[in-house]
Amino acid sequence: MPVLAKLKYVALHALLSTTLLLTNSSLYSQEHKDETAYQYPTDTLVRAKLTQWQNLKFGLFLHWGPYSQRGIVESWTLSPEDYSHTKNNFTQRTGPDSANYFAYTQAYERLGQTFNPTRFTPKKWAAAAKAAGMKYMVFTTKHHDGFCMFDTKYTDYRITNPSGAFAANPRSNLTKEIFDAFRTANFMVGAYYSKPDWHSDDFWWRYFPPKDRNPNYDTLKHPERWKRFYDFTANQLNELTTAYGKVDLLWFDGDWVKMNMMPIANKARQHQPGLIIVERHGNPQLTNYLTPEQKVPDHFIPVPWETCMTMGESWSYKVNEHYKSARQLIQTLIDIVAKNGNLLLNIGPGPDGEWHEEAYQRLNEIAAWMKNNGQAIFDTKPLSPYRAGKWAFTQNQQSLFAFYLPEENENTLPARIVLPSFALPAGSAVSICGTTKPLSLSQNDEGTALIIPQTLRQQLAGQPAWVFKIEVPKKTK
Repeated sequence: MPVLAKLKYVALHALLSTTLLLTNSSLYSQEHKDETAYQYPTDTLVRAKLTQWQNLKFGLFLHWGPYSQRGIVESWTLSPEDYSHTKNNFTQRTGPDSANYFAYTQAYERLGQTFNPTRFTPKKWAAAAKAAGMKYMVFTTKHHDGFCMFDTKYTDYRITNPSGAFAANPRSNLTKEIFDAFRTANFMVGAYYSKPDWHSDDFWWRYFPPKDRNPNYDTLKHPERWKRFYDFTANQLNELTTAYGKVDLLWFDGDWVKMNMMPIANKARQHQPGLIIVERHGNPQLTNYLTPEQKVPDHFIPVPWETCMTMGESWSYKVNEHYKSARQLIQTLIDIVAKNGNLLLNIGPGPDGEWHEEAYQRLNEIAAWMKNNGQAIFDTKPLSPYRAGKWAFTQNQQSLFAFYLPEENENTLPARIVLPSFALPAGSAVSICGTTKPLSLSQNDEGTALIIPQTLRQQLAGQPAWVFKIEVPKKTK
């Protein structure tokens, strides 16, 4: 009998604090506005793939381009906006010619000529990601700078431009190589595509200097120019959905660019039936899931969603990157999954085509934890009360799972621990994932008390999170 049906029998009683109720001021963030406006897709193939995607839980994001040669925040140094008041000041220019905006942009555009990632090995990336439990990926085929990491017919500003250092390499069509490698490893494949294009003369018209990230001319006064840009976008997306094998997901960025993506999306789905489309903060009909960035919502969200987050501090490659700990990454994934979301975790490859060694180390640490505990992550559904203090909850068709998320200095489980909110029926069994012997348990007003033997406490010491597997007897007729 499905666990969802068992819940009436198990009689879960949520002891939620007001912080878990949907009254937090963050409800008024853009993501939460999107939540209330969300529309489930009507296409049955899209709905089926969206359900499949929700079960995957964990994906890899790759932000990569010529900007990796300078270790800067992707394309953002091209944007003539002052963000010096922010923590990371992501538009700050560094390196040669940084004192003069126009000299800097010319130097930036030349990065495409010297970009030469000869150590590029996407099969290695896919193997490391798969071992860590990642099951889908999204790659930046084109970021806001307009440099295309695929072989497009519609601009020379591309990785396969014959004058580029990497063009003669037989693997120069980086998007194809990446998609093929991850598809072979049974990943869902996603194409990130930036709606703004700061290299296009039909977006940033060279007649005017750019003022900010938006088109630098009045598109209503110059409809023919804007129409050319729209057609350019449609043509490139036609390439990506016809010449690169099966594509499962289109991830549109640059929500400030308001253009009618519906005809483009319809055409893409003719080529790729069931295609998931994410137009971030755009048309609700084309936002098949929500995408909070670098943060986790504070409550359960009933519609499909995904947090995109960096493994380090930056979306793109930095020479001296500071990576989040495996404990932090695993606990973040648990927090997200318990609230009905997915985690799209970003790694920025370097200019030589390789990752920092520490990125591989983090994935190896996650893989070690997943070996015993992945059953509580993948193909699961959230379980009320979702989060309660240090606890998070999920379920599948056979079992309930309770995650205990320790503090940073909490290296061992306590000798006695209480599962809050659970009143388990007689005959229930609780064990710790990675072990087989059921724990001694008793019921009290707090919930279900569990006794952890000293040998187990020592055996399981130092875990980023411990998972209790709860098996409830089937209800007899």
